Amino acid sequence: MPTALITGATAGIGAAFARRLAADGFSLVLVARDEERLSASAEALHKRYGVTAETLPADLTTEEGLAAAEERLRSGVDLLVNNAGFGHPGGFLDTPVDDEVRMLRLHCEAVLRLTRAALPYMISKGRGGVVNVASVAAFLPGGTYSASKAWVVNYSTSAASLVGRHGVRVMALCPGFVRTEFHGRARLDMSHLPSFAWLSADRVAADAMRDLARGTWVSVPSARYKAIVALLRLLPLNLLGRIARVRYR
Repeated sequence: MPTALITGATAGIGAAFARRLAADGFSLVLVARDEERLSASAEALHKRYGVTAETLPADLTTEEGLAAAEERLRSGVDLLVNNAGFGHPGGFLDTPVDDEVRMLRLHCEAVLRLTRAALPYMISKGRGGVVNVASVAAFLPGGTYSASKAWVVNYSTSAASLVGRHGVRVMALCPGFVRTEFHGRARLDMSHLPSFAWLSADRVAADAMRDLARGTWVSVPSARYKAIVALLRLLPLNLLGRIARVRYR
């Protein structure tokens, strides 16, 4: 039975991946900060799908948390989903530098270190995959959040080009607006967005797994967001900067 490790696994896109992979027969390693919520999620997944759901309480913005996740990955998993992330309510000039550095550690350093920890086992087996959750915001100059997600896209495609010959796939997942706890936790008012702009987390996870199976390097769920990303890549940077006042995730 294959094993998947998912960070940020108790809510939103991470929880949707956990449900999808459990339904596909994966054993799970669930990583998040809230130990009580982790245990409840693991129990619910085991009861519903009959799979093993291991829990790893860890704050991936800390050295201790990162090291614990790296150690577990080195023992071998078949799929890694780097999903943990957060946003800020204001722009980078209004955000404390320590909070910005914490974001970079989670969105960039954790993705780098956990991917590197997972790949040797996968390469030795000639199979496996890594899904690094980025965002449509990666294609906009929208401050540290967008910059960190642009890094995830570039890093993931670079890794994909190197490990593909070993039978291992790495993919950046770039969803648009997804109905999760993300915006509420970031204290972002999204009431102005029309209902058609939103995707379900389950749809995002399903599209991601389909694209990973196809060997896609950058997955953008839904036709409408594919069209948006194609347009963003054609627009001048000064115009993109004005568009970037709206947050994507």
